[in-house]
Amino acid sequence: MAVAERSTADSPLLGTVPALLLVSEVLRAPLGGILSRLSEILDTLVPHPAAAELATDCAFAPFRTAGREEVAARITSAELAPLFASVPAGRPWQGTAAVGGAERPVLAVLSDVTPRKALLVLVRDDAAALPEETTGAVQALWDLVTAHRKRFSAEAAPGPLARSRAMAGERARVIAELGDAHTAALTGLLSVLRARDLDDAVARERAIDLAVTALAEQRAAAARDSAAAEEPAGEAFDQLAATLRPLLGHGPVRLELAPPEPGQRDRPLAAGVAHAARAVVRATVLAVLEQDPVHRVHVSWRVSAAELRATVRDDGPGDLTPAALAARRVGERLDALDGRLDVDAVPGWGTTVTATIPLAPPPVALPDPLGPLGEREVEVLALLARGHRNRAIARELHISESTVKFHVANILAKLGVTTRGEAAARFHAAA
Repeated sequence: MAVAERSTADSPLLGTVPALLLVSEVLRAPLGGILSRLSEILDTLVPHPAAAELATDCAFAPFRTAGREEVAARITSAELAPLFASVPAGRPWQGTAAVGGAERPVLAVLSDVTPRKALLVLVRDDAAALPEETTGAVQALWDLVTAHRKRFSAEAAPGPLARSRAMAGERARVIAELGDAHTAALTGLLSVLRARDLDDAVARERAIDLAVTALAEQRAAAARDSAAAEEPAGEAFDQLAATLRPLLGHGPVRLELAPPEPGQRDRPLAAGVAHAARAVVRATVLAVLEQDPVHRVHVSWRVSAAELRATVRDDGPGDLTPAALAARRVGERLDALDGRLDVDAVPGWGTTVTATIPLAPPPVALPDPLGPLGEREVEVLALLARGHRNRAIARELHISESTVKFHVANILAKLGVTTRGEAAARFHAAA
């Protein structure tokens, strides 16, 4: 396995005007098409049937592939993770790696232009070592692409950026909740199969019932959650109970359920709140069951005009930690709804976990008065607000005076003001 140092001085890709035009084509491509265009251009330099990237700073699509379908479609983000962790930033790595379900020769380059880094992997047919100037050119181009995407992220319009982050959060939520659902179903099946008071035929029949119920619930969940904008608190808790009973019904742990009180059952909950509360409780119960010994788990919901309070209490060893719940993304799910998590563990007595979700709508956030400005424009405005003239700003930022004038004109237009003094006042008001 060879490691090449970063070298771009004599790059066969970046050393000519036609090559720079190709680079320009890559940067002009839509964000979703950059990898495909980059792969096409690099194929003349490093022949490869497929390319893949893992860019954890990208909220919308951190993992992408391009190239021949029979190879690209088999590549997974899990296969790229070891390369992401081991390839040094700025030092291209050549060798063989498990990619696309087989050991294949690859060229991997990692860029540290963004705080969380970005990995590019070219899956090759040929294992012959590439010269340093070639790998250096690939590294340089990948750094340019990563910097380009970083700017898009930093200067993205608020609407598309918010949608991107919302989609990323929803994807993470779905993945985590599917994992919890599968864990709950498997735990329920194991409790039946391990039950000593059931003979083989009865255990098999109940295991089949559990599996069928889990599949039906999973298929119905999407339709149910998308169809309802609100759920009565009582019905939401009943759905939770239906998923918890098979989990504990055949094991040594006794499940105690305390649904919302009669006056609270008809209180409407937003579908997202009800769904999150069920997911949080189920994930917490799964964490509780990992303790030993646990004989009793008590689950309750209390609903007021201001909040939903979901409590899970056990009689275990009292050593459940917030870290165990963080591993199941409990805190992240609550953070998305401005909720709060409290863990009260008493050694030898048990643990009480309380999740509190506010039901009142969150206050409307005021728009950022400097939101329309790009990163460089904010830097120019900050110096302008301190009384610097164009020449001093140019010297401070290492740019030309004409570029400063261009930025100042854009700043005035974007902020809807006519003088430098008004722009400075907007900056100070936002500080």
